[in-house]
Amino acid sequence: MQKTAALETSEGRASEAAQAALSPFVKKVLSKDGTAIAFDRIGNGPPVILVDGALCYRGMGQSGQLAEILAQHFTVFTYDRRGRGVSGDTAPYAVEREVEDIAALLSEAGGAAFVWGMSSGAVLALEAANRLSDIKRLALYEAPFIVDDSRSTTEGDWVRIGEAVAADRRSDAVKLFLKSVGAPAFFIALMRLMPMWSKLKAVAHTLPYDGAIVRDNQSGKALPANRWASVAVPTLVMDGGKSPAWMRRANQSLAASLPNAQYRTLEGQTHMLKPKAHAPMLVEFFKG
Repeated sequence: MQKTAALETSEGRASEAAQAALSPFVKKVLSKDGTAIAFDRIGNGPPVILVDGALCYRGMGQSGQLAEILAQHFTVFTYDRRGRGVSGDTAPYAVEREVEDIAALLSEAGGAAFVWGMSSGAVLALEAANRLSDIKRLALYEAPFIVDDSRSTTEGDWVRIGEAVAADRRSDAVKLFLKSVGAPAFFIALMRLMPMWSKLKAVAHTLPYDGAIVRDNQSGKALPANRWASVAVPTLVMDGGKSPAWMRRANQSLAASLPNAQYRTLEGQTHMLKPKAHAPMLVEFFKG
């Protein structure tokens, strides 16, 4: 009976340890400029850092659900990009500061990690891989480049968004952004009535940050030759089968421009990421 009790106790502790490994906890890491970056860590295994797109952070968006699925295979880091959630925000903004934020998370992860990003977060992750040597595999979902004349460019949109942010017209900034990315007017009107709208307004001031990351490659021109030639790590470039043609052509072009990339389409998917549909492809890729 004592052996049985001891065995049960041992199994109980092992179960508690396993549960602890799958339970997220919040920490902060200091970026190079002293900005505090808040993050969660969940799961066990090789580290993966998830980089959100515009208006998303740990309290808004799909990366939390994606992290829970990936945590069955990896140690997953989700974080609030600077200016969002409970992360700090040190002026003046520069894309390089966000790359340094990822560098700080890489250090926290043990010095190296796989990195995933979506939308403007995909472009940020790509910039990080271009400047940092500690990203071992890179997965990108729907980098929002515009490489031809199949849709309008966004230069004027980013100017108007910046003006709205400068005037503290947060709702206007969010509406302008959603219109720019193609959200229907009825959808925007519906969102304004939902609780999430206040969360979107809370991070609206960071929209110009995303503009700084993507706007140079939303001009309707081909991607610059050799722009990311140093990104030699295995890279998975993905898009959704139901996404518009301009988005799919952009990501095909991106994959073709990278030295070690493969291009995959998630059939039936759009820019509205569905973690359950997305995760299996990531598990396969990150496991090599």
